[in-house]
Amino acid sequence: MPWREVSAMDERREFVRLAMMEGVNRRELCRRFGISPDVAYKWLRRAEAGDEALVDRSRRPVTSPGRTVCEVEAAVLAERDAHPAWGARKIARRLAGRGIVPPAVSTAHAILARHGRIAPPARADKALGRFERAAPNELWQMDFKGWVRLTNGQICHPLTVIDDHSRFSPCVQACADQRGDTVRSRLSAVFRRYGLPQALFVDNGPPWGFSGDERWTRFGVWLLKLGIDVLHSRPYHPQGRGKNERFHRTLKAEVLALNPLADLDKAQRAFDRWREVYNFERPHEALDLEPPACRWRPSPRPMPETLPEVRYDEGEMVRCVWPTKACISFRGRTWRVPRAFRGEPVAVRPLDHDGRYGVFFGSRRIANIDLTNPGSVSHVSEQASVMSPV
Repeated sequence: MPWREVSAMDERREFVRLAMMEGVNRRELCRRFGISPDVAYKWLRRAEAGDEALVDRSRRPVTSPGRTVCEVEAAVLAERDAHPAWGARKIARRLAGRGIVPPAVSTAHAILARHGRIAPPARADKALGRFERAAPNELWQMDFKGWVRLTNGQICHPLTVIDDHSRFSPCVQACADQRGDTVRSRLSAVFRRYGLPQALFVDNGPPWGFSGDERWTRFGVWLLKLGIDVLHSRPYHPQGRGKNERFHRTLKAEVLALNPLADLDKAQRAFDRWREVYNFERPHEALDLEPPACRWRPSPRPMPETLPEVRYDEGEMVRCVWPTKACISFRGRTWRVPRAFRGEPVAVRPLDHDGRYGVFFGSRRIANIDLTNPGSVSHVSEQASVMSPV
């Protein structure tokens, strides 16, 4: 299968960067990109040799001992013009990465201020603390950024995903709506490329949840079948999803506020270009001014070709949820379960007290049964995260 026609250069560059990460299974990565190992290793050899046909690289020398003060100032301004939302720290780090001896951060800031490139910063509250998972792909944060009106009048809903440990973003998608089917199709492509995370952290709105007692959706059931746990933030506590909220501010400042987007296709191309810069080039202050790719690795869990079905051990009390009424029969009575599990097999397992049982979908408890209570079951919604603000 050939490289995608959208941008062969971008496809090759992303493959090379991922394949050169420590511990990556290159054969599995070839499958995810849809290329043969011969093609993959050809581009890896060319990349290691510095082939200009693969990646646009700077032609300036590695070091420039004779560079004048004016040339350094011009380099600072050029980097700012290329990335208008970057500050002095990011620019200085980026220049050092390109082999240019950077000025002090204070000097770079003074250059930007002297040339009218920056405004006085708004006062911001200091973060109370940071929490992050210990390794890549343990937890991805996912959300829709607020809708954006394109110049053709169409509404764009940017779907974003970031890795909690590394801040690497495997997904910034220009969606026409926020329906579960749309999210599922976009995530399927992301999972095929980058593998499966262990859990997804989302808010409480559609398509990943509903307000009220019943929080499960068909989208959440699909994730559970893939072996991906679903974690919901506490209602009315957006600080629990601080990394995603901060990512949205960066997306707005570096893309949406600077580039008029004509339609969904052009918006997607702008998102793809920016995501590459964000992941592989943009210094991140929370990562000691390293880009997110320095801490990220593709997940070793591949997306399965077919959706797995939930299986239970022999001898378990398995019931099939009624397809129309979302109920099961147990001990001569009818018990309601969340509607999202209609038509799915569930297991009834005893809990720690006599007369109390749990209704499980695989290993996840989704409802409780209390034989001593004449009422129906109580639903068990996804547990809220106990993350600290970021």
